[in-house]
Amino acid sequence: MLFSSMTFLWLFLPLVIIVNFLLSLAKFQSESTRIRFKNAFLLFASLFFYAWGGIYYLLIMLSSIVINYIGGFLINRFSNDKKREKLSLAVVVILNLGMLFFFKYFNMLGVVIESLMLIPKGLSAVFEQMLSMKGTGALGLPYIVLPIGISFFTFQAMSYVIDVYRGNARLQKNIFDFALYVSLFPQLIAGPIVRYSDVELELGSRKETIDLFLEGQKRFCYGLGKKVLISNTLAEVVDGIWKLEPSSLGTPLAWLGVISYTLQIYYDFSGYSDMAIGIGKMLGFHFKENFDYPLTSMSIGEFWRRWHISLSTWFKEYVYIPLGGNRKGAARTYLNLFIVFLLTGIWHGANFTFLIWGLYYAVFQILERLFLKKWLDKNPIKPLNVIYVLLVTFIGLAIFRSENIFKAFEIIGQLFSFTPSGVKFFSHISMKVIITLIAGILFTGILQRPLKKKHEEIKYKLPVLAVDYAIQFAILIVAILMLVSGTYNPFIYFQF
Repeated sequence: MLFSSMTFLWLFLPLVIIVNFLLSLAKFQSESTRIRFKNAFLLFASLFFYAWGGIYYLLIMLSSIVINYIGGFLINRFSNDKKREKLSLAVVVILNLGMLFFFKYFNMLGVVIESLMLIPKGLSAVFEQMLSMKGTGALGLPYIVLPIGISFFTFQAMSYVIDVYRGNARLQKNIFDFALYVSLFPQLIAGPIVRYSDVELELGSRKETIDLFLEGQKRFCYGLGKKVLISNTLAEVVDGIWKLEPSSLGTPLAWLGVISYTLQIYYDFSGYSDMAIGIGKMLGFHFKENFDYPLTSMSIGEFWRRWHISLSTWFKEYVYIPLGGNRKGAARTYLNLFIVFLLTGIWHGANFTFLIWGLYYAVFQILERLFLKKWLDKNPIKPLNVIYVLLVTFIGLAIFRSENIFKAFEIIGQLFSFTPSGVKFFSHISMKVIITLIAGILFTGILQRPLKKKHEEIKYKLPVLAVDYAIQFAILIVAILMLVSGTYNPFIYFQF
């Protein structure tokens, strides 16, 4: 069920908010009893939300909940026996990663094995077949359907078990509250990845206020606008360009494609995160920010502190720091960065494009640590830093978006081929697309970051509030009208 679907906007979300509000007003013997009823209702709603995509998916998520709940219980029980405690953690992590590997990477493994069977024809045939991500069908393997959001809820559940092991989170004895933590519908499908310690207290005690609800409503409306008005419009442009043969693109059309895709994925994912954070606030939960104007960053290091913050934080806390972080010398730091970004690429999907995309960013992170960051800091013309980050991002996302590495390299080649696109360019551009591109560029943070301090000073003044509510209402109406008219409405990060 998409946040930007009529079913969600007109039925599911209003019903959840109304029932949750009625439970807040109803009389109970104690506040803890009220919370139990509210948690039970939200758990039911969240499981229903996920089951909308298929009962098969729900059973997989429930299995993850049971595995990690038992894992946390065993780790807590064996806290005085380090061998058993470590063994319990290892088993749970292996089960989590095993489940993730099977559903997410089994198909890729089949392609690799089938490609290796071509060794008699030469290594070039093997690599060409493998990197094209097209199996030969020699093994007759079934195609495994990827459960929606499995990477998100697996990482979220694993973080709880690891934090219990570290002593950073208390054991959750109530399996239903733990199930709610894993399955809470606002952030279930595409994040942000929420650590248990961030919502532990709110699972046991929370109150919805008018101010918090209005703040959540605002985030939801603006997130919906990002998704429907900007991302959806550019999605049609991107899909149209990527369907063409790369050799026929020409430089202008190739640049239109990568710029449009950069804005599409940014507004798609940050819009979803805004909606998730907004719904959370309306229900009394506080989720951490997931984006902080990354496309205005001055370095790649800063970019990754601002883009998909919850994933970057997860890898930092559970991979980079345990590997030694930057505490064991420069060479070890570079190796750790290499490993983290390799895993970041693999996390995103079962394709060599994601693996190379991750390694691509690892190279820039290492280069900045070696010398490039010093140059960027000393550079007096700071807009050049932003241009550098954008160029790296554009090329990286060309790799990310392509179905195989051959097409990615062809598109990147077209960016710098300096050949005309001819009439094809104008068949992919329109006044609507031009306006969307301009709005998309202006709202990446170019306007917001310089005016942030001033906005904080005046945002509660009556004229500003009136304009704000009018904009929210206008966005909601226009977005609904576009959805009713059958606007193209994919969610990029559902595939992860």
